[in-house]
Amino acid sequence: MSQIERVAIVGGNHGNELTGVYLVKKFQQYPNLINRGSFKTLALLGNLKAIEEGKRYIEKDLNRCFTNQSLQNTQLSSYEDTRAKEIQQILQPQNQPFVDVIIDLHSTTANMGLSLIFCDMHPFLLRLGAYLTSINPMVKIFINQQSREGGFLRSLCELGFVIEVGAVAQNILNAELFQQTEQLMYAILDYFEGCNQGNIPQTNSTLTFYQYIETIDYPRSDAYGGLRPRGEIQAMIHPQLQFRDYEPLNPGEPMFLTFAGKDIFYEGTSTVYPVFINEAAYYEKGIAMYLSQKHQEVV
Repeated sequence: MSQIERVAIVGGNHGNELTGVYLVKKFQQYPNLINRGSFKTLALLGNLKAIEEGKRYIEKDLNRCFTNQSLQNTQLSSYEDTRAKEIQQILQPQNQPFVDVIIDLHSTTANMGLSLIFCDMHPFLLRLGAYLTSINPMVKIFINQQSREGGFLRSLCELGFVIEVGAVAQNILNAELFQQTEQLMYAILDYFEGCNQGNIPQTNSTLTFYQYIETIDYPRSDAYGGLRPRGEIQAMIHPQLQFRDYEPLNPGEPMFLTFAGKDIFYEGTSTVYPVFINEAAYYEKGIAMYLSQKHQEVV
C-alpha cells in the first residue's frame, strides 16, 4: 500500500473513558513519544465537554455522529454534532488529504483485555493484527463489518480502527491497563514506520480473529411506551458468563440469571464467543453482549 503520512490518535470520544483521555494528554505533553520519522502523528481529545464533566456524552453519543448525512447536515446543532464537524475539519484541514489512519482509544467495563476493532477485512489491518497478536498474546482482534454505517469516528478513513481496553470502570484509571495500552500504541506506530521504510516486521502468517454475528439484548418484559420502550430488564448476565469475553459459549450453557434465580440458557446451534459482556454504557442501547465466531486466516 502507499505511504502512511498522517496518523490521528483520538481519546475521550466518550468523556468518562479515562485511559484514552490521559494517554492523549500525555502524548500532547510529550509529542516525541509518538513522533516517527516517516509520518506525522496528531493527538486529539474528542468530546471536550464530556471529558470536563466526566460523562460519556452531553446530549448524544459523539461516536455515532460521524455519518456522512450528519456531518453534512447544518441543521444539527447538538454539542456532539457540532464537535463531530470540528473533528472532521481537524482531521482534514482545507486543501489537505484526510488522515491516513485514525486510532480511536476507548475503554470498557467488559473484560476485553487489549482489543482492536476493525470495520472490515482490510489486508493492511489484518497484517497489523497478526503482528500485534504475535508479539502480545493479550491482543485480540474483533471485526464488525456492519459498523461503517454506524457513524463511528473510525469509519471516516479506510484504516480507522478502535483500541478497546478493559475491564475498567467508567471514570477510573487502571495503571496496568494504561501502561499496556501505551505500549500497544508504540508498537502500532513502530509498525507503521517499518512499513513506510519497506521493513515490514516479521509476523505469523495466520491471524486468529473474532467476527461479529449478532447483538443480544437482556431478557425484558413486554415492551411499553415512555422512557423504556424496550420493556424492563428481567435478568442479569449469568455469573458463569460474566468476565468471560472471547471465551466459548456452547449451546445449553447459561447466559442470563433471572431475579428469581432461574437460569436462561444459550439456545444457539453452535459455539459462539461473546464480547462486550455486560458493558455498562450499553444498557441504554439495549445490548447485553455481542456474539462472534472465531476464525483463522492466512494474511
